[in-house]
Amino acid sequence: MAWRIGHGARCFLVAACLGGCTRAGFWPAPEAAFDARGPGQPADLRAVDRAAPDAVLPDRSPADHPGPAPSWKAQASGTMHSLNGVWGSSGSDVFAVGDAGTILHYDGTAWAAQASGTAEPLDCVWGSSGSNLFAVGSGPTVLHFDGTSWKPRDPGTTKDLNGVWGSSGSDVYSVGWSGTVVHYDGTSWKLQVSGPVQALFGVWGSSGSDVFAVGWSGTVLHYNGTSWGSSSAGTGQVLHGVWGSSGSDVFAVGFSGVVVRFDGTSWKPQSPPTTQHLVSVWGSSGSDVFAVGDGGTVVHYDGTSWKAEASGTAKHLAAVWGSAAGDVFAVGESGVILHRQP
Repeated sequence: MAWRIGHGARCFLVAACLGGCTRAGFWPAPEAAFDARGPGQPADLRAVDRAAPDAVLPDRSPADHPGPAPSWKAQASGTMHSLNGVWGSSGSDVFAVGDAGTILHYDGTAWAAQASGTAEPLDCVWGSSGSNLFAVGSGPTVLHFDGTSWKPRDPGTTKDLNGVWGSSGSDVYSVGWSGTVVHYDGTSWKLQVSGPVQALFGVWGSSGSDVFAVGWSGTVLHYNGTSWGSSSAGTGQVLHGVWGSSGSDVFAVGFSGVVVRFDGTSWKPQSPPTTQHLVSVWGSSGSDVFAVGDGGTVVHYDGTSWKAEASGTAKHLAAVWGSAAGDVFAVGESGVILHRQP
């Protein structure tokens, strides 16, 4: 099968659906996608379908996802642009970012667009409060929200940025291509020496001196407040998302359904019921963890085992975040937004 591409030079056509097809089934152009990646690794999931809401997708129904009636309910986003990141200060103050500079805000009732001032794809969003948020993406782009409007900031790098997290509004980390790590100290973004040159996609920490970053070929980096060092996750798969309930209980998810968990000493594999690419992970505790990814995949960890949940969609899900155990959001391809409530 083949898909129609609306993106010109950024992408090239994949004539047949490979096992790891992402979003509309195509990859970024080699000059953008193959920057410092591992041998044989596919391109960044969030770098595809950037400005192509007209891409023709396979017509799959929720029946392709057997299981109990979904507790995930679709919400109207008002956009067909793919959404790549989600974060909120509460269940009634949630932000989603995505392609073509898309920024949406949820007030507990409905989603509404906000002016970003950019047409660049935005890949991730994080904040210390509802009036102090950062969104990062291609360009590279860093935007700051002060509670009133979004304004651009000097990113401190020339590499595209994929993930952002902070311990406070004046201690923020962003990661990206070629092992890029930049740090915001409340005044400006400055480049840090990370060590590897492979792309990094996800970042999370328990504090400013206990930060994890993950990326290509099973890359795991740890920052101790002074320097970055690497550790082995026991996998060669791309790791795309990372989250923890503490510094000794950290989950990383990646391609082919890989999940690894850090216990404070070493990373150990877990067995989710999927081989789909997983790209984002979040939990309310170490026994209530969600991961999302390709084909509308949602898996949940209850402290004992991972189980699949019916999402009601076959769209690629790019990010998951919640305000509490019973209030979780997932966003993704073609503007899809899902909300999980008991």
